[in-house]
Amino acid sequence: MKITELTGVKPNPNVPALSPGDTVKIGIKVKEGDKERIQSFQGVVIRIRNGDAGGSFTVRRVAYGIGVERTFPMASPLLEKVQIIRHGKVRRAKLYYLRGLSAKKARIKEKRFPKEFEEALVPTPEPEQTPEQTPEQTQA
Repeated sequence: MKITELTGVKPNPNVPALSPGDTVKIGIKVKEGDKERIQSFQGVVIRIRNGDAGGSFTVRRVAYGIGVERTFPMASPLLEKVQIIRHGKVRRAKLYYLRGLSAKKARIKEKRFPKEFEEALVPTPEPEQTPEQTPEQTQA
């Protein structure tokens, strides 16, 4: 028997397939008093832990010269959206070595895909259907 059967963890549909080295922008629901807002956090995925209870991923960014890391559960309902900004070209599963690097040395090259794969990775939004206008409306 798996732990997901006991706890009832459901996967969050807002979390796409991530890999280490990806630059992501995460929208987190934050409750302050009686108000709720979405706070964004953008950084590089340095670790992914897969497990029976949904797993988690760690994102690192440098804010005002200080490295900040946050770990997010993949099944958390507080994750409003996870948007992949760019895919990184890395050869390791855990990117802990980024903690000791700064500035230009900490940059990760972008993974390039052929055109046919790129269209499959990023779905294009369909344009909204608008009712056709008559020629009198466009001239007025």
